[in-house]
Amino acid sequence: MATTNGSQLKRKAEDESLENPSAKKHQADAAFANYTPNEQDLHVRGKCYPTLFDQNVFQGYRQQYANSQPYKHGVIKSLIEPNLLRSVRNEIRDNLSFTAKETDIYKIFQSGDLANLDGLEDSALKRLPSMIELRNVMYSAEFRRYISGVTNSGPLSGTKTDMAINVYTPGCHLLCHDDVIGSRRVSYILYLTDPDTPWKPEWGGALRLYPTEQFKSEDGTTMKSPSPKFNVSIPPAFNQLAFFVVQPGESFHDVEEVYKQLEGEKDDRMRMAISGWFHLPQEGEEGYEEGKEEELAHSSSLAQLQSKADELDLPQPSWQEYAVPDSVEDEGDEAELTESELQFLIEYMRPQYLTPDVVDTLAEMFDNESSLQLGEFLSKSFSARLRTYLEAAEKLPDETGFTTARPPHKHRFLYRQPSTSGKSAATPYSDLINIFLPSHAFKKWLALATGGVVLTKSNILARRFRSGQDYTLATSYDDPEPQLEICLGITPTKGWEADSAEDGKLPTAPAGEEKKMWDAIVATKDSTVGGYEMYMAPDDDDEVEEEEEGVATAADGKPSTNNPKSNTGAGNRPAPKKPKLDPAVYRSGSSEDEDDGVLFSMPACWNSLSVVLRDRGVLKFVKYVSKAAKGDRWDICGEFGVRFEEADGVVALGNGGATGNGQGVPRILADDGVEDEDEMEEFEDYDDEEEEYTEDEE
Repeated sequence: MATTNGSQLKRKAEDESLENPSAKKHQADAAFANYTPNEQDLHVRGKCYPTLFDQNVFQGYRQQYANSQPYKHGVIKSLIEPNLLRSVRNEIRDNLSFTAKETDIYKIFQSGDLANLDGLEDSALKRLPSMIELRNVMYSAEFRRYISGVTNSGPLSGTKTDMAINVYTPGCHLLCHDDVIGSRRVSYILYLTDPDTPWKPEWGGALRLYPTEQFKSEDGTTMKSPSPKFNVSIPPAFNQLAFFVVQPGESFHDVEEVYKQLEGEKDDRMRMAISGWFHLPQEGEEGYEEGKEEELAHSSSLAQLQSKADELDLPQPSWQEYAVPDSVEDEGDEAELTESELQFLIEYMRPQYLTPDVVDTLAEMFDNESSLQLGEFLSKSFSARLRTYLEAAEKLPDETGFTTARPPHKHRFLYRQPSTSGKSAATPYSDLINIFLPSHAFKKWLALATGGVVLTKSNILARRFRSGQDYTLATSYDDPEPQLEICLGITPTKGWEADSAEDGKLPTAPAGEEKKMWDAIVATKDSTVGGYEMYMAPDDDDEVEEEEEGVATAADGKPSTNNPKSNTGAGNRPAPKKPKLDPAVYRSGSSEDEDDGVLFSMPACWNSLSVVLRDRGVLKFVKYVSKAAKGDRWDICGEFGVRFEEADGVVALGNGGATGNGQGVPRILADDGVEDEDEMEEFEDYDDEEEEYTEDEE
């Protein structure tokens, strides 16, 4: 008669549970029902909502989690004993400090790392008894057992804790990502909105989940990519916990913008929440797996963003190759604009930009600055027709004639590429995309205006960034040779420049110890609406210094926000040259005197052309356009391959070139209505209204 020892039976049961999810569910239910809580467990249960640990409630949450879409997630409507959570909210309001932070992917007010509160001085700890109690409950063995049982996540670490408070005021947001960083296993959000004023879904601030779609790669591999549209929205509610197991390439989510109050609305819409993670077991803990953290790091959304895995991305580049001479000298007369080319360009461009003196001035400025910003670039009559067309186009359904850029953890906007079929309707907008910017004449003018560089190819893309939806996240340019980039701003709505922060930083709290930081957040009237394109310097690894983790005590005894970690879930964002506590931040209320690493920025604007020579490693993004914007950002951008002669000595932006913020970059013929007589001499017989070039030939 065969015999089986206990360890063999245990392994057999484990194998069967893995093959049969139903068996695993029954095992978890039985384990929960048969568990006898100890004294410490009973204390934890007493701090939670009275019915949370009831068997039927636990099973209900397990069932809800197992059946959820687009990926498994859970929502517990009432988590903590309400009086305890009200006390936590009051302690936060009265005692914690917050820092305004903004990167390519988020805009928030953020506290320091609350998991390490034990490092505070006794005087600071006495101010936060309820907060410490809540932290201890959330990371207790009993609560971790509960979350693990609901999610089937496996064991969760009791030694590595990770939580912070994020406050979203109108305009704040967090864009799409999957939370896969380090050893994170379960993500959660515990909402601390006003318990006496229920949050309205139309205020925004919802946790939104994105489904993934499967695609076949060129080599036949099945790959997943998130849809540009979310399909689950979870509005905030006081004492509600939303949570999910972190899954590489699948757990994509964002936090909807908190929308600006409409005229006459006086509600205090502050989306306050504790965001955190339960981590994989650490070395020495039950369930620890060596190498698991490194495995997850390779598949994070941030790693995908920084990788070359862009086969599924839309749009794909559509390069137009140019016939390239062996050298600039070989071009001979071809380097100069012919009469027919001038006549063609005058149909679109302001004639001043075609005069030899102005072109020479542009080339000299570009040689010094590595960038140009040219106001009133298009001619008066053409720009007027274009504006009329775009103002009407904004009233049409969003996607008419456009394709949506994807995936959303990299970018989302509407786009059009030059048509090669010849079937595109003749409009001022399509003429720019299909005729003017891809033309040989414009290519020659651009080469002259940038000092006679040899342009080898071009990629033209028309973009529309819808308010309340669109953005691009920061990516670096990684080719060894610099690239010339242009962006023609054609945003027809007014007021964008005025809405930009005057000094490029978020408003800071009023001085004075008697002024609470919470009151300062309430008083902040930040009118920035995004929509600007920004170039940032690459990280200088030699300058980065390690910062100790933890929460220090500020001079006023309040917990300091000086923490190097990003507590949003999005990870460490693109770094400026100068090291900071959070290398992602280019706008922060605590960094007034620091070099923010911004090389060049261009707001959403009308009839302005930027030209930038971009070096390897330089980061670029278009900031999320707030729903409060007066309209959509419209532009047409172009990338041009360049070849320099050995004697050129041109320095690209990001490699020692001058820096600027759009306003600091020299502008030619800005919107002052004044025209230089010398610049106009060659075109004195040109009538911009008639668009006819009548100069006699010499």
